[in-house]
Amino acid sequence: MSAWSTADIPDQTGRTIVITGANSGLGAQATQALVGAGATVVMACRDLTKAQKVVDGLGSGGERVRIGSLDLADLASVRAFADTVDGADVLINNAGVMAVPLRRTVDGFEMQFGTNHLGHFALTGLLLPKISDRVVTVSSGAHQIGRIDLEDPDYNSRPYRRWSAYGQSKLANLLFGYELARRLQSSGSSIKSIVAHPGYADTGLQSHTESVWDRLMAVSDLVAQSAADGALPELYAATAADAQSGKFYGPTKFGGTRGAPGPAKSSRRSHDERTAAGLWALSEQLTGVQYAF
Repeated sequence: MSAWSTADIPDQTGRTIVITGANSGLGAQATQALVGAGATVVMACRDLTKAQKVVDGLGSGGERVRIGSLDLADLASVRAFADTVDGADVLINNAGVMAVPLRRTVDGFEMQFGTNHLGHFALTGLLLPKISDRVVTVSSGAHQIGRIDLEDPDYNSRPYRRWSAYGQSKLANLLFGYELARRLQSSGSSIKSIVAHPGYADTGLQSHTESVWDRLMAVSDLVAQSAADGALPELYAATAADAQSGKFYGPTKFGGTRGAPGPAKSSRRSHDERTAAGLWALSEQLTGVQYAF
């Protein structure tokens, strides 16, 4: 497994995979790899023009791709998109925003918490009855700096710090993925919930912080691994038969920043089941999406 690559993706013929944020970065690379392995892919994207450019680059494989409009920062859009999906084998919660200035989603949530966590929480809950195999949620090494404030996750009263908010949202991804795995298992479901992270990859996400970090990241990206390599952990989690529910996968070299995918460690806070349960209850309340196992 230490040398796992796209050449090891099992035949995906006949399988349907939904990928959020598939119009660029990790999502575009995952789409290309999965279509190449025979899958039918539903690209759930906010920027449909960019999504079409990805499809155009797939050649004849583009015939097995459908583009769907999805804005994770708008729960009405999440519900509308979910209604267009009749069934899928895999859902990859890949989309995200990083370290942006304080702004709100359509529903009034802090943008990073609302997009990275709540949007995917709602989408997964709406699609779960239609999924046959697994849910993959993409987190980040930045979860290590995250803390969940269940009293004020949206920074309504506490000072906003963009990187702390990003860390909170990525920790929320892990808490959600682990808690989903526990609830699926306790219900007797065979569906897997797996979490992955890309390490340090040049995905383009780093250049949209609207701050001096954009220029700093452009320099540091010179030593980052490619987006194609960064997509390997989520591809492994989405397709490998031995990828386990409730586990975390990421690059295995240089402190988890690059290299072939394998098991990854997450922070002590990510394993706090009490916080996970509190976050789950809060997320159901905020999104209005109740899970039916």
